[in-house]
Amino acid sequence: MNKTRIAPLIGCLFFLTTFTNAQDRSTAPRASVANDPAEPPKALPKPKAMPRPSGAIARSSVDEKGMRALIDSMVACGTRIAIGNWDDPKRGPGCGRDKIVARLNEINKVTGGKLQIVVDKFEATGERTEGKPAPMQNVYAILPGTDEKMAKTVFIVSGHFDSIPSVSSITDTTLDAPGADDDASGVSVSVESARLVSKAAGAKGLRATVIFAAVSGEEQGLFGSTHMEEWVKQQGYTVGGMLDDDIVGDDLRPGAPHRVRLFSGNGEIDDCDGSSRELARAIEEIDGRSAIRLVFRLDRYGRGGDHYPFYKAGSPAVRFTEPWEDYNHEHQTPRTENGIEYGDYAKYLNASFLGNVARDNAEALRQLALAPHPPTDVHLAGGVTQDAKISWSAEDDDARTGFEILWRETTEARWSVLTFADTAGETVLKDVSTDNHFFAVRAVGKNGARSIAVPSQPAPRRPTSTTEKK
Repeated sequence: MNKTRIAPLIGCLFFLTTFTNAQDRSTAPRASVANDPAEPPKALPKPKAMPRPSGAIARSSVDEKGMRALIDSMVACGTRIAIGNWDDPKRGPGCGRDKIVARLNEINKVTGGKLQIVVDKFEATGERTEGKPAPMQNVYAILPGTDEKMAKTVFIVSGHFDSIPSVSSITDTTLDAPGADDDASGVSVSVESARLVSKAAGAKGLRATVIFAAVSGEEQGLFGSTHMEEWVKQQGYTVGGMLDDDIVGDDLRPGAPHRVRLFSGNGEIDDCDGSSRELARAIEEIDGRSAIRLVFRLDRYGRGGDHYPFYKAGSPAVRFTEPWEDYNHEHQTPRTENGIEYGDYAKYLNASFLGNVARDNAEALRQLALAPHPPTDVHLAGGVTQDAKISWSAEDDDARTGFEILWRETTEARWSVLTFADTAGETVLKDVSTDNHFFAVRAVGKNGARSIAVPSQPAPRRPTSTTEKK
């Protein structure tokens, strides 16, 4: 058996072992390696152990040849610079758009016409459009949610299909810009996810809506994703999570395929992390630590991507990127200098790594779109007492089995399950300090799918009267 087939099996075994161990640890009194008091002193009842949703997408089901064919067809467009000609079927951004739409139409025929394919046209202006309004287009394949409660919640996966030559010639539409890795690779992940998730959804479908996107204008200033964030709101959707795949195909260093890096910002919650960080944790838990390398940073140092407009709007948004970038093959006009070949060609891609990224995106989207709504109004009270008090709200949902209350040391990266609650409201954690841990709550469906966790925030303080002691 080759390494490509072994790696996912190892990842699954590692994840199951890790999750089981976390469940076992979470029910026992917590004591650190130092001599700290156990919290709580007596073990809590063992949490209800709900298995993850059945029907996980298999790594062997990924169509690596189809992904490579799409990338090759996009590279053959010569350049896909977004300020180029949208009407030329053989060169430029319109050529790239046509290849994506054609592949999505092929997928739609095979998977029963479940996808709604939209070409969204708009204009954008910026420094890299030479200060003039430039036409742009995005492509969306929409898999509508089938659950009335969840259909207006949307999970998005996206790659950008525009490319550029060297930055010194960034507005020159005559130069070739193959853009195989940056970012035909991400587009191929989004499009292959459309095939995998549509097939996995079956006749019953998924609870939430999923959008598989290919956007333009990223290199000119995140124009496509900025517009998509606005478009999604105009359609009445709430973003449950946004997965940006950008530069996810080059993994040629020894030991490949390696883990994909997953970048996430911390948000603006005091003393804890925001929804984007929780989305990253959820993806790692779904796909396993052998597949996902969490990087607790909004993006690579000094750089940005299409998840940023969603992140700034307050939506959960993360970025997938290959483990080690080769800058000779990004943002480079094809040429050879001093014996070094520059240019973003498909020959530098690693099909096994790219297939892993596609599978991990697709399975994360599947499970997230099967999950209940996250709880709301998650509050922590009990300061200056011996007991922590967690409270939260949630809409009625017959497909939900309850809630997992999570905790972690303030220096720990990952959550553990502390206890389980059947209904929303308040849970008192006897002899658990409010000071030593962070807490969160997530909803659990009867199918085993978990929402992203919602960290607790301080309970609202009662206004103090002028006669009351502070």
